[in-house]
This record gives sequence, structure tokens and C-alpha cells, in this order.
Amino acid sequence: MRITRSLEFQAGSKEEKLPYAAEDFPYVASRAELDYYRESSVPWHWHSAIELFYMESGGIRYHTPSGTAVFPAGSAGMVNTNVLHMTEILTRREENVQLLHIFDPSLISGGHGSAIEKKYVMPVITSSQIEMISLDPDRPEQAAVIDLIRGAFLPAEDEIGYEIKIREALSQIWIRLFELCGPLIQESVQPADRTVDKVKLMMAYIHEHYAEKISTPELAETAFLSERECYRAFRNHLHMTPAEYIRSYRMQTAGQLLADTRMPVTEVGYACGLGNASYFGRNFREFTGYTPLQYRRKWQNKDKT
Repeated sequence: MRITRSLEFQAGSKEEKLPYAAEDFPYVASRAELDYYRESSVPWHWHSAIELFYMESGGIRYHTPSGTAVFPAGSAGMVNTNVLHMTEILTRREENVQLLHIFDPSLISGGHGSAIEKKYVMPVITSSQIEMISLDPDRPEQAAVIDLIRGAFLPAEDEIGYEIKIREALSQIWIRLFELCGPLIQESVQPADRTVDKVKLMMAYIHEHYAEKISTPELAETAFLSERECYRAFRNHLHMTPAEYIRSYRMQTAGQLLADTRMPVTEVGYACGLGNASYFGRNFREFTGYTPLQYRRKWQNKDKT
């Protein structure tokens, strides 16, 4: 099982870079040790894979455009393909560990256009009603699915038939999830909300130009939206204004530079579009609770442990 203590993203995007061991088997089991993440939250991102997870200890809160869900230890859930989401740990008073199955839907459906894909996979991954599924251990029908998710981490990668066992386990989980979310699939089909694609375009623009001055009209133009539509899109999908997202991304990037490089603090501020050392230091402390130097010492020392 892969140990994860941070996330990697595609260049110029917030699409997560998926660490598949082999392209011909798009699956990875991951143990996310969340207390090693540099912040108490993982920023808004998405990925084309299915994310199945089990909370081994601690707790986590997921945010998606349509709402929020809390997952304490012993619970589990699924995040659908290409769904924007962010997470935050509930407390640092206990160890926060999340076990994840990350896999491409093709692992279950097989060849494109197969009967399995048409009947059981596409209805779920294309449903605008299903961003996330929550599984509660106190509900027997959901507890059974949680047991399957936990059990699927048991096969060892070096044992004979590992790939077949994983595919079989994920298929069993999938049909249970399909049954649980049946009512959502049967609801009147709503057209896919294309606004989320425009939000991703604007996020990508911010990630490429964060060091520069970015105005709301300029940002809106990249997605062919009006200022008002741009503001509404960020509010509806990310629950923040464009300016708040720009500031948040700049601070996250500054934190990464402070922890991973020896770049002088003054240069970090300018490199992230946050101005001179005084302005940068004041805003960084407001955002993280640390001065830039305190933050650098904290995470450079922690990375050595």
C-alpha cells in the first residue's frame, strides 16, 4: 500500500496526478497520513478516477459543490469521477488516517461500450445527482459495504492473482453501491451542469497566472462568462469568491515554496503575487497562523522526521 503524505497535481491545474503503478492496471491503494499534510485541509481539486475510502482513525470533512459530509473513524464513502471536492481534518488531537482505493472506472467496466459499462457504470459516473456517497457503519446495509471496502485492502501486491482479486473486490463493492444509489439514478435526469467545467477553466488560469495581477473581468473572460456569472460560479461550486480563491491559492503556493525551497521570504512573496515582505508576512500569518519563517522551520524540520 502506498503511503501518502501530500498530493500532487497536474501542471497548471488542480486535477490530481494519480500514482498508478502501471498504465495497464489503473488502480492504487493508498494510506493517507493526513497529519503530515502541510495544512489541515486539501484544496479544491478533482480527478478522473473513482475514490473509495475508509476512515481508519480520526475524522475528515468533505466539501463538494452541492454540500458537506463528515466522516468519522469507521465510516466510508465514495467520490465520483471529476467531482470538485476539498477536505479538512476534524481535529489534530488524534491520528488521522484514511485508506483509499483509487481506480479508473474501466477497471470494472472492461472494454468501452460493454454491457457492464452501459448498465452499471455509466449511470453512476454520469449522474449529476451523485457527487459523493456516504456510508454509515450504524446502518446494516451500508456497514456491509464498508466491510467490503476494508477487506479489499488485504490482498498483497506480490501475491498470485492480485489484480484479479482487486477487480473482483471492487466489482462487489460497485454493485452494492449501485443498489444503494438506485433511487438517485432513477430520478429525473438533469442536464449536466457545464458551469463546473468553466470553474475548472478559471482555476487553471489562476494556477498559471497567480504571480500576476488577476482581475475578475479578465478571469471571467477566460471562461466566456460575465463578471456576475463568474462570481456566481465560484460561489456555487467552491463556496468562495474569485478573489478569495486567488488569495487562497497564492498562500498555498507560498507555503509550498517556504517548505520545499530556500528562496528568501521576500522573493517568495513577490513570486506568489503577494507583494513585499511586510504585506506578505502579515497576510500569510493571518492565513496560516504562522509567520513565513515559523512556517518554514516547522515544515522543513518535520520533513526530516
